[in-house]
Amino acid sequence: MRTVMYILTTIAVVGLAFWAYRENYATQQALSDADRLHANIRAAHARLAVLRAEWAFQNRPDRLRDLADLNFDRLGLLPLHPGQFGQVDQVAYPQPPSELLPITDPVDVSTMNYDALTGADESEEDFE
Repeated sequence: MRTVMYILTTIAVVGLAFWAYRENYATQQALSDADRLHANIRAAHARLAVLRAEWAFQNRPDRLRDLADLNFDRLGLLPLHPGQFGQVDQVAYPQPPSELLPITDPVDVSTMNYDALTGADESEEDFE
């Protein structure tokens, strides 16, 4: 009986060692994947910072003004003046629809709660 117990214990220890070995390598793989993702995220943030800097550099007002002056004949751009903007009361809002849907079966909701609180039921009154 002791021999069987020793064999089962040895098999259990070998099985647990194999399981721990696999879990160790799976954990190391997951950690390396996470590190790789973090590196990719850092690189994406760096690229984004460069793109934001380039966008800010390209959209400098003095540069855009020079480009507008350089291409004035081809683009036909004119400077903006305050008189070119409209007033709020000049905005044309869409008109509401002239034909509303007709109400064919109106419901009086002002007494619905009163009937529920007093216990009165209209269906019982109709059958009497």
